Amino acid sequence: MEFRWQLALGDDPLTEEEMDTLAEAHRPVVRLRDEWVLVDPELVRRARRRDLGLLDPVDALSLALTGQGEIDGEQIDVVPTGTLARLRDRLTAELAPVAPPAGLHATLRDYQLRGLAWLDLMTSLGLGGVLADDMGLGKTVTLIALHLHRDRAAPTLVVCPASLLGNWQREIERFAPGLPVRRYHGAGRSLDGTGGFVLTTYGTLRTSAPALAAHEWGLVVADEAQHANNPRSATARALRSLPSPARVALTGTPVENNLSELWALLDWTTPGLLGPLKTFRARHARAVETGQDQQAAQRLARLVRPFLLRRKKTDPGIAPELPRKTETDHPVPLGREQAALYQAVVREALLRIEQTEGIARRGLVMKLLSALKQICNHPAQYLKEAAPGLTVRSGKLELLDELLDVILAEGGAVLVFTQYVQMARLIERHLTRRDIPTQLLHGGTPVAAREAMVDRFQRGDAPVFLLSLKAAGTGLNLTRAGHVVHYDRWWNPAVEEQATDRAHRIGQTQPVQVHRLITEGTVEERIDDLLSAKRALADTVLASGEAALTELTDAELADLVSLRRPA
Repeated sequence: MEFRWQLALGDDPLTEEEMDTLAEAHRPVVRLRDEWVLVDPELVRRARRRDLGLLDPVDALSLALTGQGEIDGEQIDVVPTGTLARLRDRLTAELAPVAPPAGLHATLRDYQLRGLAWLDLMTSLGLGGVLADDMGLGKTVTLIALHLHRDRAAPTLVVCPASLLGNWQREIERFAPGLPVRRYHGAGRSLDGTGGFVLTTYGTLRTSAPALAAHEWGLVVADEAQHANNPRSATARALRSLPSPARVALTGTPVENNLSELWALLDWTTPGLLGPLKTFRARHARAVETGQDQQAAQRLARLVRPFLLRRKKTDPGIAPELPRKTETDHPVPLGREQAALYQAVVREALLRIEQTEGIARRGLVMKLLSALKQICNHPAQYLKEAAPGLTVRSGKLELLDELLDVILAEGGAVLVFTQYVQMARLIERHLTRRDIPTQLLHGGTPVAAREAMVDRFQRGDAPVFLLSLKAAGTGLNLTRAGHVVHYDRWWNPAVEEQATDRAHRIGQTQPVQVHRLITEGTVEERIDDLLSAKRALADTVLASGEAALTELTDAELADLVSLRRPA
């Protein structure tokens, strides 16, 4: 797509000779068409270099989709014609229906059929896409249907967290029986005679990228693709090294903290669409995240909409069969020991922070926030006690006991999420002393043990499942749970919602009750207020989470963390 400047005098375009006259002008007044014309020096510069060369095809497509573009510092209205217009129309038109493929042993819901049609369009055009449906809406079965629909000889490579290998294999064997599937993971792994699906992990991808890149793939899929949303990480670099005619990213949270993560996903599925990251930050992300430009979010949405399909459980007609979800915040008072620790830590930390600047100050703020959250959980966690006494020291643990007594008396099952493995171990020890059957899953749990734990919970053998939020917040299917407890708060509501979706997902038949434990008068209560506002804006703006709090002034920080008496 070639681009050049064309200047005009009034409504009449200048000829090439007149453009040359203008380009050679060294004075602000030029004789054109028998009249003297006052000329902006910037126009002279553009006349001199009016042939700006070729636009990259992806840049041209970006301009066609948004209808506007910035060229040489100027906002230009864009009207595509010819092949480019036809491509734009294909991407924005109503999707043609696609029949469920032969060999699929599943009945796809209407929204899943639309997802299949969209994926088929994007992959057939070689553009790729991000399927960003809410957790639990059946992205896996939709992708299996896409593989069967494409009917290519080359296999599909799925890269996912280790905890999801078993889930992928079970789903493929269930919905496409007879289709070859193998795990490329662990000792003795091989790609010889590969067909159908090959499943590997992000960890294996980092260590075996050359071997995987040397193989021919018909489709590469990144599941829980937020694991690769840092474009400079080894994971993202390894993922980019895999050649494929089509790429699909699956994620329930295309943006966890900031819009650079969205750029990373789309730049993998459709390289070049959003331009260089620095340009994207300047042109789109900063204006959207700060709210300075009210139209910025709409412009960005027009650009990314064809390449990202996002459906929520709350959308009309998406999942009407899902049972009700009720969310309850439980205010919890601090115990006497917790309050004394909290005030002492705040007093000492603020004094040090006031005397520090730059990176060192940000580090101290992060350390303070982590310490306060641990104190709110339980004094034993903050004090790192080897053999702690746990009872009557934490308002949260006392409330958890009360909730579990009611849930278990009714024959229910519960997921308990915490971001701290140490706190999960303390709860596990406490519940074991109470003879409550429980199990703990965290980042260090082996893949085979994870799968066994999921099966045990689903059978009802262990009604209390303790889970590390980071390790178990995605991918697991735990529909036996009718209750979800967030023992401590994460800084991003989307991450908490993903964790809740382990229970509130397709296949769930009972109402799900979500319990959030929040200590009164503490930083947790103020963060909860911030998260409520953030959730309301999550579709357009997601700030940078915990890191943003390190930029507070000393006075603002003191107001955030100071202990207040409940009203």
